[in-house]
Amino acid sequence: MSTSQPAILLVEDEDAIRLTLRDYLEKHGHNVLVASDGVGAIKQLLDHRVDLIVTDYRMDILGGDYWIKFLTKYCSKQTVIITSGFLRPEVSIPFEVIYKPFDYAELEQKIASALE
Repeated sequence: MSTSQPAILLVEDEDAIRLTLRDYLEKHGHNVLVASDGVGAIKQLLDHRVDLIVTDYRMDILGGDYWIKFLTKYCSKQTVIITSGFLRPEVSIPFEVIYKPFDYAELEQKIASALE
């Protein structure tokens, strides 16, 4: 991974979504790190510089409200985009939420503008 390009951390417990979205973002020129849960994401955050986090809300291991609390407290320097098929608009989350199913192109546009 090039250190000059911004790094995206993609956190998603569904393998098919994680891998196809990683491939899609890499084809659009992004450097992408992946994790399948919050614990794996913390390891990536400790080992790499991360500029933007795209993360699922609901994961079996360190997901949901505690993951949001962690991101709020420890990842304030990164842009965070939450993806969820579970959350509803009336639930207050301090980050932008994109609801599943979402269009990869729409997400990539949000990422590109956030990294500008």
